[in-house]
Amino acid sequence: MRVTDQSGGGLAGLLGRLAGRRVVVLGDAMLDHLVGGEVARLSPEAPVPVLALRRTVSALGGAANVARNAASLGGRAVLVSVVGDDAAGRLLAERAAREIGPDCALVVDRGRRTTEKTRFVAGAQHLLRVDAEDVHPMPETVAAALLGRLGTALARADALVLSDYAKGVLSPAVIREACALARRRGAMVVADPKPATLALYAGVDLITPNAAEAAAVTGLAVGSDAEVEAAARALGRLTGGAAVVLTRGAAGMTVLDRSGRATHLPTEAREVYDVSGAGDTVVAVLALAGGDDLVAAARLANRAAGLAVARVGTTAVGADALRLALAPPPAAGGQVMTLTEAAAAAEDWRGQGARVVLTNGCFDLLHPGHLHLVAQARARGDRLIVAVNDDASVRRLKGPSRPVQPIGDRARLLAGLAGVDAVVPFSEDTPLAVVEAIRPDILVKGADYRLEAVVGGDLVRARGGEVVLVPLLDGFSTTATLGRLAGRTGPA
Repeated sequence: MRVTDQSGGGLAGLLGRLAGRRVVVLGDAMLDHLVGGEVARLSPEAPVPVLALRRTVSALGGAANVARNAASLGGRAVLVSVVGDDAAGRLLAERAAREIGPDCALVVDRGRRTTEKTRFVAGAQHLLRVDAEDVHPMPETVAAALLGRLGTALARADALVLSDYAKGVLSPAVIREACALARRRGAMVVADPKPATLALYAGVDLITPNAAEAAAVTGLAVGSDAEVEAAARALGRLTGGAAVVLTRGAAGMTVLDRSGRATHLPTEAREVYDVSGAGDTVVAVLALAGGDDLVAAARLANRAAGLAVARVGTTAVGADALRLALAPPPAAGGQVMTLTEAAAAAEDWRGQGARVVLTNGCFDLLHPGHLHLVAQARARGDRLIVAVNDDASVRRLKGPSRPVQPIGDRARLLAGLAGVDAVVPFSEDTPLAVVEAIRPDILVKGADYRLEAVVGGDLVRARGGEVVLVPLLDGFSTTATLGRLAGRTGPA
């Protein structure tokens, strides 16, 4: 069965139920580094591109990224893995404690390096990947310590994820004992295996291979829906009846539940910048949603993966960003959002390489000066968020007779303007909290301000952004308009 209706109906409720569910992730943790820049010429020394460095970003990868995604979606995640006695291992442990949770259990193996992957990227084009890793089996003492930590972590877990990147953590003995521990605790087991080790996962509840892995294991073609379904059934038999969620890139997903029913889901990706880590996002959603209908869980995972591939680099998809993606689109123009929703949208846009612009004001009676400010602000970047004072804050700033138009009307008018992507009402007298949450690349105000007096400007500049003052159009203001109206005599 191919599902074509991917509306968000019901999925928002499922997303809400993920909060607080406990997931333990066991597997190969690593650090992912992204070295980004621009290529404009070839090297005179060899026929290779010269990358002009613009940024270097590090993120949790592999099993650590699965756990980070689970935590970002509202789950209570614990990472159990092995790191080396090196700077990368210490950084991984520090980031895991901060981004996943304080209960992460990382065993130090002094005989191996912490796995690091470094990707060199120009725009959205990958140029090179450099791996630093050791993939030999762990000593028995390290494996025993790892299983001891796992037993403690599984005490109250709803699901165990086995995240296998073939780096040596998930040996056959560790897989067998981990599955036995999970069964004794009553936890669902989700496995994301490599083809060479798939047979070791017999008895798990769910496996999540991609199309290339399915083809490698089964020897079957995986082009059409029928071919993929046949490969999924073969994988189910190989693993003793496990359910299968087979990811297919641009072709979407195929879901085979334990009753044998197959469902094909189209892709949710609108723009694909980078597939790094998207599979980790899928696994995290499926593990958190383990107690719900598998097809519904896969649909939610499909939505989350669509957000992940729209960002450059390994990333975690948060609950707020996913909730926003599930909301019905506005009829036209921008969308009126809460600050939390707008911050999530801004994060997504930045992940796609967009420059986010923020401007703010009361915008009481919309006039050409407002339109000029909005147009100039949008011209400075790729996405524009307009923060607008609510009624109470306008009264405090402008007096008891203001605003003329209530916040709902002002917000809807702004959202309907060309170039406005989001409108955020706020209740404070200054937009400082908005600037802190949105973290704009560019902050725009009218030239009646001084640069040093722009609220939040120091925060923007500290992050490498800029503050721009736009010249005003003479003769336009809400106060002047109201004054002219008050001075008129006779019928309007």
